[in-house]
Amino acid sequence: MSIIILDKLNIAPAIQEALETVYDPELKPANIVDLGLVYEIITKENGIAKVVMTLTAPGCPVAGQIMDEVQHKVAAVPGVTEALVELTFDPPWTKDMMSEEAKLELGFL
Repeated sequence: MSIIILDKLNIAPAIQEALETVYDPELKPANIVDLGLVYEIITKENGIAKVVMTLTAPGCPVAGQIMDEVQHKVAAVPGVTEALVELTFDPPWTKDMMSEEAKLELGFL
């Protein structure tokens, strides 16, 4: 599954790079991008960057920690004045959303 990108500021690659340093502690060594947890990256002219993401399960015990880390890392990207993180479970996450690399790292292949 590919990330939907609406990037008025042309900084989505930097945001994605920052997101690739965020991990779900239960699924290390795969990052949240390779896990398929990031659905959208949106930037607007006023410096607002929004990430729409999901979690592997609605009751994920580290949900707050992961979302805080995403918010902090996106906010640190040059050009971002405000970072928003939106959580969604539509569509629900499945292992099919993972990259081949993540499946290999986690032993699903």
